[in-house]
Amino acid sequence: MDAARGEAVLWRNRALTLFDRVAVPVAVCDVYGVVVQANPAMAAACGTTPGRLRGRSVLELFTPREATQVDRIAQALRLRHRSRYQVSVCWRDAAGVEWRGELTADPVSDTVQDTPALLVMLRVAGEHRPRAAEPEPVTPVEARILALLAGGATTARAARETDLTTDGVTYHLRRLSARWGAANRTELVARAYALGVLTPGVWPPAPATRT
Repeated sequence: MDAARGEAVLWRNRALTLFDRVAVPVAVCDVYGVVVQANPAMAAACGTTPGRLRGRSVLELFTPREATQVDRIAQALRLRHRSRYQVSVCWRDAAGVEWRGELTADPVSDTVQDTPALLVMLRVAGEHRPRAAEPEPVTPVEARILALLAGGATTARAARETDLTTDGVTYHLRRLSARWGAANRTELVARAYALGVLTPGVWPPAPATRT
């Protein structure tokens, strides 16, 4: 009996060594998804250490992208189904960067009758980069005002050329400055060229032709 127990301890230690060294993020959780043990790769994905993950819920660490997936898994575990379960998740690391990936949970136990633990593995899909919002389009009047400014026009002249009051021209310039974060009119004109609102290499300055 002592020999068998010693061999079991030996294999357990070997398994734990492999668990710690494997590059794939892995954690062992109880049936409720609470972390019992996590390897360094899993801790690194969460921006912490393995010891700090112990006792935390997987759903606290990783946000399911579809809540119904979790409900289905919980129901299956209550019925003691032993399939492999996959959940699409997102999470933030210690630097606040959002990541996306997939958690795979395998129920494991010594016998069918035992309450299973969950062997949870994380596949990292990559950093999530939200698409930049489309910039608000510049109106023809705003483009004309910018072209006049680029040509050296004063507010008064821009008002005459566009049939606006000077206050009307100033209003449009303030809106553009706030939208583009421009500190002055010179920067406004520079942004207009950079954003393709004005046609480069043309004199007198003119709004770009939109196709």
